[in-house]
Amino acid sequence: MASLLSTVSPRRVRIALTVVVCLLALSGVAATATYDPPELQRGTVTDPANGTTVVSAHGWHASLTGPGDPDKPVRLVGLGPDATLEWEYETTDVPGTRFYDVDPLPNGDLLVTNTTSDGQTSVYRLDPDTGERRWTETLDIQDTHDVDLINEDELLVANIKNSSNGTSYDGVFVYDRGEDRITWHWYFRNHYPLSTDSGLDHDWTHVNDVDKIGNGTFMVSPRDFDQVIAIDRETKNITWRLGSDDDYTVMNEQHNPQYLETESGQKTVLVADSENDRVVEYTYENGSWTKVWEVGDDQLQWPRDADRLPNGNTLIVDSMNHRVVEVTPQGEIVWEYFVPWAPYDAERMAYGDEPGGPTMRDQNVSGSYELSGSAGHAPHSGEPTVFQQAEFVTEDVPVLGDVVGWTVDKLQHYGPWAVPHWVPLSALFNGGLALVIGLGWAVGEAVIRRERIVSGFRGRLGS
Repeated sequence: MASLLSTVSPRRVRIALTVVVCLLALSGVAATATYDPPELQRGTVTDPANGTTVVSAHGWHASLTGPGDPDKPVRLVGLGPDATLEWEYETTDVPGTRFYDVDPLPNGDLLVTNTTSDGQTSVYRLDPDTGERRWTETLDIQDTHDVDLINEDELLVANIKNSSNGTSYDGVFVYDRGEDRITWHWYFRNHYPLSTDSGLDHDWTHVNDVDKIGNGTFMVSPRDFDQVIAIDRETKNITWRLGSDDDYTVMNEQHNPQYLETESGQKTVLVADSENDRVVEYTYENGSWTKVWEVGDDQLQWPRDADRLPNGNTLIVDSMNHRVVEVTPQGEIVWEYFVPWAPYDAERMAYGDEPGGPTMRDQNVSGSYELSGSAGHAPHSGEPTVFQQAEFVTEDVPVLGDVVGWTVDKLQHYGPWAVPHWVPLSALFNGGLALVIGLGWAVGEAVIRRERIVSGFRGRLGS
């Protein structure tokens, strides 16, 4: 090999590198010229939904208070049974807004959690037919992902990103609207060592979800702790726990778990296992948690919500594939709609908040299932992309598989935010690869010509 390389002239190497860089650049330009950016669009529908599906998309902002991108909008959409657009609601509180949790209420209204441009959280009751807010509460906390209405007039709040001066205030609280005050508070710092998840910082827990799952029991999702817990409101004790910090085999930075029970009363948690790019269901049996079912492993891209429906199917928000899908227990997509950018929550309004359909144990289903049946006509959403295919091919190769997997995951996760909406990921990848090759070439040339370069500098300095 060494003798072969020695016969290749530097001129031929430079020509080859020039050709490679030019081809990468040209392919990026061609991909951009033929690219159709993601847009609101109907996908597969073989089984119409029961009523309206509402979806929140938090859109793109450079920061919590930075300017929004009108091409990556913040919005709520209402979708009909056949996945046709019924209504669209874009917040006028720009810049700095994001939509997160949206909960159907009994009279057809929606409880909406919306960040604001001044770093606060706006929670309001929205009439989706008129776009009017029946009431609004402003909470002096930032980037809140989830607020639920419980006991008729109390707001149950997941308090996120609230640590400073060496003390964390991340936790859960209850705000009584009638009394206009916080009536109950629970802090993570009283139940976890501050060394959890590499130590205390501004966004220590990233608690993204809280649900009332029984009389006086709250289920909480501290995302960065890789676990789901239940809290007793009276004693403030943690009564059960699924997962543990950095045990990524169970969960890796999950979102929006749903609590279910089997017909025999076994605790069950369905969860969007976001960084593992799957949806998974666990049941507590024989004294420990058992993984019963998973779907979409490495086909989903950062899922952030999963709800079991009364018909036994699962409604999934596939965030960075910019879509919402309803899948059967065997993974077949029977309802699909594309919602850019970064949908967060999806709810079937007819079923209210957290519908609670049958568990997989009660459906006699277990195992891991691949997704099938996508319309596949929107970017990043049908068959595996060329990047995902590269990941599949190399996954069993030592070291290389880990590098490719990490690169693909980060590219698909962060890439769409780094470029204008009209630039495809393939162009970003090709441009980045061309840049890396170009820089490597420049470094190599500098090493080869180092004596000439040093001599030139000395000549200019007169030494």
